[in-house]
Amino acid sequence: MGTDAALTDLFLTETLGFERLGTEQAWTRYGFRDVAGVVDVREARDARRGDWGVGGVHHLAWRVDDEQHQLAMRQRVEAAGGRPTPVIDRFWFRSVYFKEPGGVLFELATDGPGFSVDEDLAHLGEALILPPWLERDRPAIELALPALQVTRGADH
Repeated sequence: MGTDAALTDLFLTETLGFERLGTEQAWTRYGFRDVAGVVDVREARDARRGDWGVGGVHHLAWRVDDEQHQLAMRQRVEAAGGRPTPVIDRFWFRSVYFKEPGGVLFELATDGPGFSVDEDLAHLGEALILPPWLERDRPAIELALPALQVTRGADH
């Protein structure tokens, strides 16, 4: 985190409902005792922001229970002074984005409608499936992707 870690701590615990799970050296771990997923925070006031490139992380996504939970969390972020986006339809799920006080981009995403909305579950990942608004760009997208070999387990 590039800014005051206390602001991030307050935002994670008071606004988003994370628990402080532990601290080791300069790192603090946040998460939920009954749910998988954690975020580790280390204050780095003098560090420069990361650059885009291979291995870079664009944002952290967090699952919400449903659309009502998403709207409630969006309201909490806004009430805490955050600037969440409106709910964005991503075709397979719905998302809200905002930056926490340290500048990290967070996403609150629903589960549904899900990846089976346009693809058979038994064949997920076998073909490039694009949302409708990107279909017109399919040739350029396919040219930019590396060729992949699909391997099957012994039972296929």
